[in-house]
Amino acid sequence: MPPKNDENTLTGRVKRYAQVGTAIGGFAARVAGERVLGVKSDPARNAEGLKIALGGLKGPLMKVAQILSTIPEALPPEYAQELSQLQANAPHMGWPFVNRRMTAELGEGWKDKFKSFPREAARAASLGQVHKAVALDGRALACKLQYPDMDSVVDADLRQLKMVFAAYRRMDPAIDPSDIHAEIAARLKEELDYQNEARNLALYRHMLAKESGVHVPDVLAELSTKRLLSMTWLEGDGIKDVASRADQKTRDAIAVNMFRAWYVPFYKYGVIHGDPHLGNYTVRADTTINLMDFGAIRVFDPTFVKGVIDLFRALQKGDRALAVSAYETWGFANLSNEMIDTLNIWAAFVYAPLMEDRPRLIEETNAAAQGRETVAQVHKELRRLGGVKPPREFVLMDRAAIGLGSVFMHLRAQVNWHRLFHDTIAGFDVHALAKAQSAALKKAGLN
Repeated sequence: MPPKNDENTLTGRVKRYAQVGTAIGGFAARVAGERVLGVKSDPARNAEGLKIALGGLKGPLMKVAQILSTIPEALPPEYAQELSQLQANAPHMGWPFVNRRMTAELGEGWKDKFKSFPREAARAASLGQVHKAVALDGRALACKLQYPDMDSVVDADLRQLKMVFAAYRRMDPAIDPSDIHAEIAARLKEELDYQNEARNLALYRHMLAKESGVHVPDVLAELSTKRLLSMTWLEGDGIKDVASRADQKTRDAIAVNMFRAWYVPFYKYGVIHGDPHLGNYTVRADTTINLMDFGAIRVFDPTFVKGVIDLFRALQKGDRALAVSAYETWGFANLSNEMIDTLNIWAAFVYAPLMEDRPRLIEETNAAAQGRETVAQVHKELRRLGGVKPPREFVLMDRAAIGLGSVFMHLRAQVNWHRLFHDTIAGFDVHALAKAQSAALKKAGLN
């Protein structure tokens, strides 16, 4: 029998939904009451209430809360700060549970397909846990086994999220999060399909084949299913450990490899890894990096990528018409001059490290305090102007940008971001990108 504290049991899950549903319902009722009675809302109090409402979560919705806390357009500063304090703490499945799950995926006698398979998981996350096994040929493996019945868990959590968004929308009209919900729902459901993740791995091996600074694991198809993904284990150290002992040259080299791991696929193929979580990559002794966990992958329309480059050029040249074109390409509609000015405030902050042709720290213009002030200023203006509906593509795009910025700060990297960016986009052509994307997706079986 699984441990009594295993919250993947039906009883534990129903109890969790009841508790969270009650908390969210109470939170929404209080917000609605404030609106009806004309009571001025207290952002700090409501943010604390939202955190309490989500505080008992340990599953996919916890992952959503963490995603939202890193997207400046998604929530005002008070809410992002509270949600960022929530920590995913998924329980490990006990061995009887693991044995049943592995039998369901690989059949009776599944242990004979491995040289060894440890009873204890090496790590646990919101959707599954990883066991460090050994293949019959002696290769070390990372076997990611999904928790049971996660489809229903995700569906239930997404319904809860819709309630949270509805409550948030009532108290703060600055941001319409409906497209954000649609994007999170689509990406979370993709993450449940480990066969799709295996195809994502094939895609990344293709896109990064010429990047000697990045390593991607191989998939063992014969030991993988929709709910089990067996990959080669890549040895490396955590970024924080490396950053604490490495010299400046080493930290800068790691930062360059990280930048190219994320942005070569984006600018050359229109694809981004949307989860630069500290646990999703490690560093080798030669400063190259191991890239892992390919569930949260986003494929963009080539014109979206062109819009990213166009906005950079618009800010660089002061070309307002080009900036408007970029925003409209992304799906912003009915933009007034004041709305354009407000969006440009945020864009200028995000693109600032790319504007100066010199080695520099990311935080020289993108420090956390300045970011909070910028977000607060933008949010205040958006409320005054009647609100905005961020395109759904921004969810993983912003998550990647903010997450990588945090990594570069940990590394205290002094890199010429301007030249690194220009080297990456050199020769950019939207039609060539579309062709390269189509070929790469076809090769990986993703189109």
